[in-house]
Amino acid sequence: MNTNSTGPEEKGFFEKVKETIEHLWEGTKDTAEEVKDKTADTIENIKEKVTAEKKTVARKTTAAKSNVAAKSKTVKAKATAATADIKAKANTKIEEIKTKAADETTKAKKAVAEVKAKAADKTKQIEKKAKAANTVVKKTAAKKTATTKKAVA
Repeated sequence: MNTNSTGPEEKGFFEKVKETIEHLWEGTKDTAEEVKDKTADTIENIKEKVTAEKKTVARKTTAAKSNVAAKSKTVKAKATAATADIKAKANTKIEEIKTKAADETTKAKKAVAEVKAKAADKTKQIEKKAKAANTVVKKTAAKKTATTKKAVA
């Protein structure tokens, strides 16, 4: 028997395993390179999106800040206007009250003066009546004493 065969040699078990591992290793290398390239592309895309988002957020933040500042100014202006309005109303009310109090004081002073004048008039009238009555009494008393003196004498 001839040990040299003309047909292809059959590979042994370990050689088959070795070839399979080599094939898998080459496929894995290729796959790893593809994954690496895709990852790099994905990272670049994400960076671009993040940069775009940062710009958008920055614009939105700036817009929000200016919006808040404008609203703050509006609220402050309204508060100032309301405060001024309230102060004006309070001052008007104070002036009205002062005027009313002054009028009442003037009226009271006039009333006191009138009462004093009336009291003085009444006092004068009473004094006149008293003097007249006193004069009449003195005259009557003088007549009675003159009559009594004539009668006694």
